Amino acid sequence: MTDQDLSKLSSFQTKNLRKIARIFWPQRISNEELLEHCQQESIEKILVERRWKWIGHVLRKSQNAIPRVAVQWKPEGRRKRGRPKTTWRRTAEAEAATMGQSWGTLRTLAQDREK
Repeated sequence: MTDQDLSKLSSFQTKNLRKIARIFWPQRISNEELLEHCQQESIEKILVERRWKWIGHVLRKSQNAIPRVAVQWKPEGRRKRGRPKTTWRRTAEAEAATMGQSWGTLRTLAQDREK
């Protein structure tokens, strides 16, 4: 997911929450205050939580399961010039790195569903 996609989803969420809460234009309220008022989480946080639930689900599958093979697959050969595309796995690996985890430790952590 690109930053532009995330921005569009976030603005869609806040626009609809403002309609539901009947907070219109003259009333100025920040997005953080709006989320607190509606007792909602930001769309970014929701997406991260769902991504990690799915990663755990896939990593608990058997070695031969197609989703697990697809997540762990690394293509051979060379890519085109320029910056590589941001893939789903690269996003997950970057998030894991910010948490101080590697892909190998994620596999072991995924076996314990509660973690």
